[in-house]
Amino acid sequence: MESLKNRLKDYRTARGLTQADLAVQAQVSRKTINTIENAVFVPSTTLALKLARVLETRVEDLFYLED
Repeated sequence: MESLKNRLKDYRTARGLTQADLAVQAQVSRKTINTIENAVFVPSTTLALKLARVLETRVEDLFYLED
């Protein structure tokens, strides 16, 4: 069974952003960023696109399926 994984923390820290910084720029709570990074919460398409825009990357670079 495939599961959705993410590299959000890697991209966020590479840009020198805290979870709070990213949350402000994406207009969500820090807790939302934390739960996405820990694979507890799967973001909506809209939020995934916002995160990719803030981190200047593609959604496919942030999120991927793993067997």
